[in-house]
Amino acid sequence: MNASELKAIAETDTEEITPEAKETAARLTAMLRHVFRYDRGSLLRVIEESGLTLTQSKVLLELGGLGPCAEAWQVGDLAELFGVSVPSMSRAVEALVREGLATRLEDPDDRRVRQIGITPKGRELVEKLTAVRQSGMNSFAATLTATQRRRLDAAVDSLMDREDIAQAYRHLSESS
Repeated sequence: MNASELKAIAETDTEEITPEAKETAARLTAMLRHVFRYDRGSLLRVIEESGLTLTQSKVLLELGGLGPCAEAWQVGDLAELFGVSVPSMSRAVEALVREGLATRLEDPDDRRVRQIGITPKGRELVEKLTAVRQSGMNSFAATLTATQRRRLDAAVDSLMDREDIAQAYRHLSESS
């Protein structure tokens, strides 16, 4: 992404955001940046060792159910979700299929359409990535005082009425 694209994103994203929301975002960014250091780069190391590109990693995590938990995706829908071209997404998916991490499935409603699903090998890698991330989160949580943990729990609990967050939490809770 070049400088003009970054500037356009920054301008688009901040045009309708209140100063209060910007402050919340800044605090959240600072906290997440700090929290994500607790895995000591292990997550990125696992991704590097897998040989996957960032796009391939995002697709695999989506296929593995850390997103809306879809059974299978069409290439065009994945391209739209991640903001890349269909040819670029096709190349990313092809690499995942070649590595045995994803598979092409026949659409039950239209045999001409192919969907992309995750294989057991792909799910195993997703579980490894999730475990590494959870380990970093565990390490961070262990540094909190009981009062800090209660306050953080209360803040996170207040967001559980959002279906997207609640669904991700349920999925992660069931898989651990």
